[in-house]
Parts: sequence; structure tokens; C-alpha cells
Amino acid sequence: MITKPLFGIDLGGTKTEGIVLGRNDPGSVLCRHRLPTNAEKGYEHILLNIKNLLKFLEEESGQKAGSLGICTPGTADPVTGLHKNSNTTCLNGKRFQADLSDLLKMPVYMANDANCFVLAEASLGTVKEKAPEAKVVFGIIMGTGVGGGLVVNGQVINGRHGIGGEWGHNFLDESGGPCYCGKTGCVEKIISGPALEAFYAQRSGKKLPLTEILQLTESERYAKDTLDRLIHFFGKAVAVLINILDPDAIVIGGGVGNIDLLYSEGRKEAEKYIFNPKLETLFLKPALGDSAGVFGAAMLNA
Repeated sequence: MITKPLFGIDLGGTKTEGIVLGRNDPGSVLCRHRLPTNAEKGYEHILLNIKNLLKFLEEESGQKAGSLGICTPGTADPVTGLHKNSNTTCLNGKRFQADLSDLLKMPVYMANDANCFVLAEASLGTVKEKAPEAKVVFGIIMGTGVGGGLVVNGQVINGRHGIGGEWGHNFLDESGGPCYCGKTGCVEKIISGPALEAFYAQRSGKKLPLTEILQLTESERYAKDTLDRLIHFFGKAVAVLINILDPDAIVIGGGVGNIDLLYSEGRKEAEKYIFNPKLETLFLKPALGDSAGVFGAAMLNA
């Protein structure tokens, strides 16, 4: 029986990356290539760019794609089929998944970047290595924004509205203020990088990147308050996830996710708020880095 390899494409704001993985050994990379996205050229350009990238991957690998997995900003609405919530705004309101499938003449499986991140880490990355028995895995991306994705038994959970795992837009605290999503006090408005930088600037009168703020935590009260705010609200927000989903493992990615104290003090903070006397959930650092999106896209075909 001939089994086709796994083709995946990660559609980013600046680059579009494609990969071909062996189906019997998804860790083996048969081919990998990237092109500039050039989103400013519009919707039709993005479609053709993906078609050209897929053609290159087929020629380079010597394999023919039977389907394509794609990691996208935003998601397709399960009811209308229209793309939404994408910062590549020319995709919003379009039948992106269906149009791409029609153009390529093959099934297209689509998930957002957070879902592809957690699928890759669960299938090939840190969870596969450190907790291979894990059934329920939640992935967190904490950086410029805050996002999340959920994988159960190796399958992405998209949900009725296509917003499964959107942890960043749960209410956390009024002090976060208005969010671009139209709500107030979202997780993203409190523990994202820009939110923490704004908190520090409001109190200190200085605008500094988060990396510099963290270097001052031993010597400056405002910097310590900023770190304390992150740890406290991270714990409260993660505890809600654990109480509802009770995941085996949580993988934390993104720039803010690199802060080591999240895995120690942040975990202790979460333990205060969960509905259990002891916290057993594994808090794991990702293994795949920037490759998670494209690997996760390919795994959508598995």
C-alpha cells in the first residue's frame, strides 16, 4: 500500500513556509521551503502563492500531495465557511479554505497558529518526548498576543464556532481595560508582552521592552510589580483552564512563555485556584520553536 507523505503550509504575516513529512515517520523532513507572503498584494496573490509553493514542494520532494494542511492566522467559521479573526485582514470574510481547496483540487485541512502549535508539540515535540501517554494537551502562546489551542487524542478541537482554545479572550480582570475584540479585561490585555510593558510604563513613567523590564526586577519596585502581576494573573487564568479541561500537559510558547518563573512560581500560583488539593498537570517548554506551525499544519493530514 502506497501512503502519501504529509504536506503542510504555515501562512504567516511575512513568510509562507511549506514542508513535506514522511507519513510513516512524521519526524523526517523530505522537503522544506519558504516564500515571502506579500499580504499587501491581496487575497488572490496569497492563494496563488500557496499554489506555487505546493507545486515547488511536490517537484522538490518527488511526491504528489493528496491533501494539504495549512496553518493560518484566524480561522474558518464552521457555520458560514468565511474566514474571521485574522490579522492578515484580506482573508477575513472570504471563503479561504473552500477557495484554496477548489484552486488546488484537493482537500484542505485548516487550523490557526495556536492549534497547529499544540498539535505539533503533542505529536512530535515536547509532549511526545516527556508525556507520550498524554491524551488532553493545551497549548498556550504568550507574546504580542495571547492565544491557545486544544488537542484531545491527537485531534484539534475547533468547536461549534471555530474558537476552541481561545483562552486569550476569556475575562480575567477589569484592570486590563478594553480589548480590540470588544470585551474588557481579557487575559491578553493583562499578561501579553505589550500589556505588561504598558503596566510598567504607567507606573514607572518609562517605556521599556519586557526583556529589559525583567532585568530590573531585583533592583526596581516597578519591574518587580510587573513580574508579580504576570505570575499572579497567569496562575489565575491557567487555573480556569485546568478546572474546565483538566489537561495532562500544558505547553507554553511565545516570547513571554520563555520566562522560567512561569514553570515554577506560575505553576504554584495556579495550584492555589484549582479544584483539587494537588496540581499534577505538566507545564512544558516547547521543543519545536518557530517550526511548530508548519509541522502542525502537516500533521492536520495525519
